[in-house]
Amino acid sequence: MVKVYIKLNEDGRMLMKILIIGGTKFLGRHLTQIALERGHEVTLFNRGQTNPDLFPQAERLIGDRDGDLSQLAERHWDVCIDPSGYVPRIVRKSAQTLAKSIKHYTFISSISVYNDFSQSTIDETFDVAKLEDESIEEVTGESYGPLKALCEQEVLNSFPEGALIVRPGLIVGPYDPTDRFTYWPSRVVLGGEIIAPGDPNSSVQFIDVRDLALWILDMIENRVTGTYNVTGPDSLLTMGQFLEACSSVATDMGTPDIQLHWLEEEFLVEKQVGYWTEMPLWIPATMKGMLSADCSKAKQLGLSTRPITDTIRDTFLWDQSRDQAEERKAGLSREKEHRVLEEWKASVAPQ
Repeated sequence: MVKVYIKLNEDGRMLMKILIIGGTKFLGRHLTQIALERGHEVTLFNRGQTNPDLFPQAERLIGDRDGDLSQLAERHWDVCIDPSGYVPRIVRKSAQTLAKSIKHYTFISSISVYNDFSQSTIDETFDVAKLEDESIEEVTGESYGPLKALCEQEVLNSFPEGALIVRPGLIVGPYDPTDRFTYWPSRVVLGGEIIAPGDPNSSVQFIDVRDLALWILDMIENRVTGTYNVTGPDSLLTMGQFLEACSSVATDMGTPDIQLHWLEEEFLVEKQVGYWTEMPLWIPATMKGMLSADCSKAKQLGLSTRPITDTIRDTFLWDQSRDQAEERKAGLSREKEHRVLEEWKASVAPQ
């Protein structure tokens, strides 16, 4: 009789050999950190350009996923996590290369894959967006979602029974390179008069990168497959409640005066205030489905999120650790905010 020995960590989790494509930037960084903390044997495959000194305890394979993948074909891992696939042709290369050496492939997709965001509670059965020309590889605001959907299909083609497709909403928290969510905690802590966008009762969703990484690793350790919307928080959250939470954190940090001015969507559009980028978490009402996805399927498998005040506070503290003179990639400039506010006050003043 052949004896099979399964190695477990102190928490009784089965230890695995995990390959992460990328693994040093934002979600990949948190996935690597948590996997190592749980005792897994981690190999990172990347170009060695982003945070190359992180995780010296992990094995490093230097390479370009759009180049020679022969060093991946010659190895064996239990699972692969792919948080950095955007182009179907490139994802196909890694999936096909690894199909003979691993049995479980986790691909990080996006809520953006869906075709119609005009309705709420979009679940995993809704139609995904398509490109008229599927040879397009340029990632833009319009092509991002359809390209992710094509990437999903490439993974499923190579792993018809061993694929975990994760469709997160807006991922937020420490080390976020987009600065989208980060704008709100940092802006509210500054205090004063602040533009609040659109309807305070509109639904908003986001997921702390640490909660997402924890759930993904839980699923991998249990060899879960399938497609899942994964965002948060655990219960309905409105834009008004979110900014109230930001204000609460700011008050705890000593901000004395916070005054929110709720400007209607039509006025913001007229003044060319960009949704999602200049005003993160604000989208037109016609796209409400993007921030009201149905995540019940993932919740049934243990998805849970920390209090939003923890995410807000930790994101602010991380942002403060960065060079404050460095230009942020998202958010409304103070100059434009002041100008738009003054124009709004003039428009509502008694004549």
